[in-house]
Amino acid sequence: MGLTSLVKEVVLLPFAPVRGSFWVMEQIVDEAERQYYDPAAIRAELARLEEQLEAGEIDEDTFDRGEDELLDRLQHATERTNQP
Repeated sequence: MGLTSLVKEVVLLPFAPVRGSFWVMEQIVDEAERQYYDPAAIRAELARLEEQLEAGEIDEDTFDRGEDELLDRLQHATERTNQP
């Protein structure tokens, strides 16, 4: 470790808790996005939505809105997976 690196670490030391907090928040957001865009989870939500429609718990309009949202998420998930 060179002198410049050592000075940089000493100067930035008071900010270590903040940098650590940002890292933790970044990990939480990454995991939330992974779960939100998980194709298996989206398909399960689509199945639950259809069950609610068939059971009369929701009307056709509510089903259509929910289905559109879930299909958009599924498409986005597929696009994210296919990116290099």
